[in-house]
Amino acid sequence: MVIDCGSCMVAGDACGDCVVTVLLGPIGGHMHPEIADEHCAAVAALAGSGLVPPLRLVPSPSPAAEPRAGRHRAS
Repeated sequence: MVIDCGSCMVAGDACGDCVVTVLLGPIGGHMHPEIADEHCAAVAALAGSGLVPPLRLVPSPSPAAEPRAGRHRAS
């Protein structure tokens, strides 16, 4: 799983309650998160149990959307 927060339509509003922030820390810097499938399944299990917030990524309709500055980015 590759996470591109720059293309998330709820970035900013939902970042404080997103599992990406829980896993990688506060937004900012030059992060390029990529989560392996088995780790994604583990995070989904934790979120399903209420132990971490769920991934709140809402991709924009255009996959070529410009990433926003100051967000966790994945290439």
